[in-house]
Amino acid sequence: MNISKMHENPYNPEPARIVRHYDLIEDHRFFQIRHVDMNRAMSFTYNPGQFIMLSIPGVGEAPFSISSTPSRPGILELGVRKVGTLTESLFQKQDNDIIYIRGPYGNGYKIEQMEKKDLIITAGGLGVIPLRSILYYVLDNRDKFGRVFFLYGAGDSNQFLFRDEFFQLKARNDLDCMYTVDKADKTWTESEGVVTKLFKNLPEIDPQNTIGLVTGPPVMYKFVIDEFLKLKIPKNMIQLSLERRMKCGIGKCGHCALDHLYTCIDGPVFTYWDTQHFRELI
Repeated sequence: MNISKMHENPYNPEPARIVRHYDLIEDHRFFQIRHVDMNRAMSFTYNPGQFIMLSIPGVGEAPFSISSTPSRPGILELGVRKVGTLTESLFQKQDNDIIYIRGPYGNGYKIEQMEKKDLIITAGGLGVIPLRSILYYVLDNRDKFGRVFFLYGAGDSNQFLFRDEFFQLKARNDLDCMYTVDKADKTWTESEGVVTKLFKNLPEIDPQNTIGLVTGPPVMYKFVIDEFLKLKIPKNMIQLSLERRMKCGIGKCGHCALDHLYTCIDGPVFTYWDTQHFRELI
């Protein structure tokens, strides 16, 4: 089969090579992958917030959020938690091994809504993996956005993903980073408490000129959204990245259907206004 033509069929997985991998925290690994066909690698386009389907022949297939930014083409980055048969097999792979991917799928973040606005990017736990994509997209296109606040919370310092990378961001003068952990140890120098505690450190904002972004564990959404609403940010200017049993990625299997919506097509990014009509999304 002509590799350069494979992407024309959304059902066909394309071969990709593991370029680099390393452990983030226990049972969480970072992968950099690249299409085997270099022309395809450089022409592969996606929006922050979209996902790919990753497969290993004879093992299975699953969706994974893209953690890299399309403003840095050629390499795709994934943050993967070892949690089942497929990921256990993926963790056995080494650099230069071949896996298969197809996509991208989903709608991604509503970037056109975000331009010229102040951004409050809020992540909890593994939710920082998809939010990392939009964070670096914004930083690579910094002149298109207003003030940027990055709030990230984890269970403890040993569960804080991309720790060295994110602490380096604190040196930037065009980004306000605020970090916290639920339970601090002697090595932790930032805030202690849940991520919503960080909202009290925000300066005064103009709610009509501010976009709130949030991704994290399900229990976190209600409390972060409450903070956005306290700031009087309109419901249609709050964006949430959600996952709901996605399987095929293209709306054919019906696995992620919710009334007339498909998370893999209409999501995984929704506005809070969207979720008012489909409460099961959260």
